[in-house]
Amino acid sequence: MDPAAPHEAGGADAVRTAVQNRLRGAVVDLAPVFGFTVTFALTHRLGVALALAFAAGAGVFVFRLIRGEPVWRALGVLGVVCVQGALAARTGQATTFFLPHLLLHCAMAVVAPVLILLGWPPLGLMVGLLTGERTRWRRCAVRRRAFAKGSLVLFTGNVLMLGVQLPLFLSGQAVALGSVDVFGPLVFALGALLGWRVYRRSVGAHRCDPPLSEGATAGADPVHPLERTVR
Repeated sequence: MDPAAPHEAGGADAVRTAVQNRLRGAVVDLAPVFGFTVTFALTHRLGVALALAFAAGAGVFVFRLIRGEPVWRALGVLGVVCVQGALAARTGQATTFFLPHLLLHCAMAVVAPVLILLGWPPLGLMVGLLTGERTRWRRCAVRRRAFAKGSLVLFTGNVLMLGVQLPLFLSGQAVALGSVDVFGPLVFALGALLGWRVYRRSVGAHRCDPPLSEGATAGADPVHPLERTVR
């Protein structure tokens, strides 16, 4: 039996589960954005839209606490809504409510290609955390290149989102910007799934060496089966 097969199967399961959880969480986390966008579209009153966004953020906070989720995660959603509301209230512009998300996309668009060039592709870092492998995949040149190709898919999705959102932000189209912002997690999830498929196809039939038999390396630290590539 191929020693790498369990890892590949586990990686695929971990990625699919993470994407599904991300999508489920996004339905809840995006409630403030959705509430703000719909309310502003109907009333064109910034104060009313912000009030509903804060109420939705508080609701998400309570909902996550009731479900027993980590407090930091519940506070994170509420904190982002507070920052968004403070920016919008200070400037008096509804579009600035979406500025934190826009800045995040800008940062990802800059950081992702740098990480890829440095040999730390974002998809590999994400999958390493999900599977518990962490960064051991970097010792395999084939997998490192495959993760770089998969990360380009994530990068492309982020650039597409930025290319749509930035003109809307600059032209002051708050309702359209909010409508696009709601689809951000979906674009990320699809990018992760497609990036994983690109990675799997790029790796192909390549497998890393199995660990040496027990006793052959007495006293040595255990080596992960994917740390040594086929020569």
